[in-house]
Parts: sequence; structure tokens; C-alpha cells
Amino acid sequence: MLTESPNIDKDLIPVLKTVSDPEIPVLSVLALGVIREAIEVNGVVKIKLTPTYSGCPAMDVISDDLKKAFEDVGKKVDVELVLSPAWSTDWISEEGLQKMEEYGIARPLSETHDKDVLLGNKKMVKCPQCGSTNTHLVSQFGSTACKALFKCDDCHEPFDYFKCLK
Repeated sequence: MLTESPNIDKDLIPVLKTVSDPEIPVLSVLALGVIREAIEVNGVVKIKLTPTYSGCPAMDVISDDLKKAFEDVGKKVDVELVLSPAWSTDWISEEGLQKMEEYGIARPLSETHDKDVLLGNKKMVKCPQCGSTNTHLVSQFGSTACKALFKCDDCHEPFDYFKCLK
């Protein structure tokens, strides 16, 4: 559950929608839920950005991309990294979850279910290719630290599962 609603000026949304997550390019930073605040104060766009996990290497790229996107429309920007409250997969929009699945990444489950599947106790991760839950964990680490690698036992395709982070 979202613990703190983002404060985003509606006039800034069109520019924010143009900035993608470099690790999941079909997701905007808005859909990913990493923008906690975006307001314009005295001609400067002030953005508070929360990483998906501390140490996420994509944050520097996202910060640079945000600066460029706003500079391209003639606005100065100040990006601040905010670590508290910690980002949660609950902050991903429903549109973002759907785009993630279409891109081939299984959406995060609940915290309890996440532990069950990552420990190999239950088959609940849905294959984004064929929709089967007849899948198994290959590695707790996928293409990035926030994902695990799974394989579908029906269509035999490997895929990433976005781990539940709370």
C-alpha cells in the first residue's frame, strides 16, 4: 500500500512521462512510481526521486534523463534522491504492471507469496509469455538485482520476475 502520495504538478506530467526507466524502457518513471515529488518553485523544477533499492545503478541515469527532458523544454531542474520512505512495488501503477508483463517481466506478487515462490515452496509466478503458473525459480537473481530468473515448464521460456519490495 502506498504510504505517501506523490506531490506532482499536473503541468509537469507530460515531460515526466517521456523519461523511461533504463532497465525497463517500456516504463516511465511515473509508472514505476519513483517520482515522489515534482513541483516548480521560482522557475526551477524540483524533483524528489526514490530509488527502487538503495544503490540502484539506474538512479544516476534517470536523474540525468530527467534533467535533459526538462532542459529540452527550457526548464531548470533540481533532482534530489530521497531514501525514506523506501520505494515499494506497490508504487508501480496498474498501467506499469501491465506494460511490464507485455515486455516479458512477471509482475510482483504480495510480500507473503513472494517469499513462498523465491524459496521454491509454491508455483505462483505467471509466465508472461503463455500465462501458465507451471514455472520454477532458476536463480534468485535475474537481469538486475530487483528481479529473479524463472523458467516456464510449459512453454520452456526463461523470464524475469520482479521481486516484491516493501
